[in-house]
Amino acid sequence: MNGADPGDSFVEVIAREVEADPGNLTLREDFITLLLERDPDRAAAEMKAFEALGGDPARVRLMRARLMAARLRTSNPPPATETAAPPAASSAPTARPGGSAPKRIPAPTDEDRRDSSAAASASLWDAERPAVTLADVAGLAEVKRHLDIAFLAPLRNPEMAAAFGQKPGGSLLMYGPPGCGKTFIAKAIAGDLGASFIHVTLADLLGQWVGESEKAIQSVFRDARAAAPCVIFFDEFDALGGRRTSGGGGSQTMRMLVTQLLEELDGVASVNDGVYFLAATNRPWDIDSALRRPGRIDKTVLVLPPDEVARAAIVQGALEGKPADDVDVVAVAEATEGFSGADLGHLTTTVLQEAMVESMSSGALVPVTTDAMLAAVGGVTPSTRSWFDQVAPVLEYGVDDGTFDQLRTYRVKRGMR
Repeated sequence: MNGADPGDSFVEVIAREVEADPGNLTLREDFITLLLERDPDRAAAEMKAFEALGGDPARVRLMRARLMAARLRTSNPPPATETAAPPAASSAPTARPGGSAPKRIPAPTDEDRRDSSAAASASLWDAERPAVTLADVAGLAEVKRHLDIAFLAPLRNPEMAAAFGQKPGGSLLMYGPPGCGKTFIAKAIAGDLGASFIHVTLADLLGQWVGESEKAIQSVFRDARAAAPCVIFFDEFDALGGRRTSGGGGSQTMRMLVTQLLEELDGVASVNDGVYFLAATNRPWDIDSALRRPGRIDKTVLVLPPDEVARAAIVQGALEGKPADDVDVVAVAEATEGFSGADLGHLTTTVLQEAMVESMSSGALVPVTTDAMLAAVGGVTPSTRSWFDQVAPVLEYGVDDGTFDQLRTYRVKRGMR
């Protein structure tokens, strides 16, 4: 079609696939991610369907945060760069094409500000003490090795690090396919360091009034310094730390968030000794380059899909305490190459539900079997596959500062193009 946006045609293609397979939550989540960049209102409707169909509540919360960011970008576009003379002052609102007047944003009243300030002061960040450590993370030997080299080794040897002028603290960006355990690994790192742990999402930071979000970031670091040693973990970091010159952070609000975060990471107002900053993202190419400069978030580690040992442990844990007939988890692990932890959870949930339905029909308990697990594998498409497809053009045409070295090696080992 002449003049049609090819991206819009692609959206409709995916929409038809979702309509044909409404229960495919992985596909619907990918569709929502696509819509967030083009049509936030439609994304909100799809999000309700995702939740109604039993979507992961944690994923729903994160998508809602990204929806809020998308709407902020839409309602607060970047200022125009033209140098034309300003229009003459007028008490009447300027008409827009189509005859509608621009939307006025109400200023907060004194009472609003007092309520907001009181809520902010009463809202302290909960710093938990994780009981898990990296020893509790099954498999993933390669990920643990890179974590140790890039981040943990100097932190475990503070005296040696001090001899070389290294201060206690640091930052790390974890990236990789969704559902591969980045949050669990962040908690395990805090456990290894014997540190407190503060989990932050964009929804925790966005406020109703100008300046609230920046104050929220200040409060995160203030509370982390008070609880030091403390790990601050920012989930879905691309939603917060997106590029300020593009859709990742186009609005003034998002730019101010990134600027405030830069100030806190640099320790402009306070020293960050004993504060460890961890961030996780599925889209590292969307992170603002200023955040990736030396001295800020300058270390990265790729969190890969679970290896065979980890997959067996995940399946074993998911079936523990459930009616299961001595399931061969090693055989299941061998058949699920490329599955994320979330995919494996979905697989076991599906098989358990089928066994439950069969038990209700027969009036007798029907346990999960190895054959049932292996038969169900073919009905699950690994969610990591779409991520590797998405990252391929970034590797081929994008600018790489060394972030993707591990990913390139992984792809070569597995014969990926």
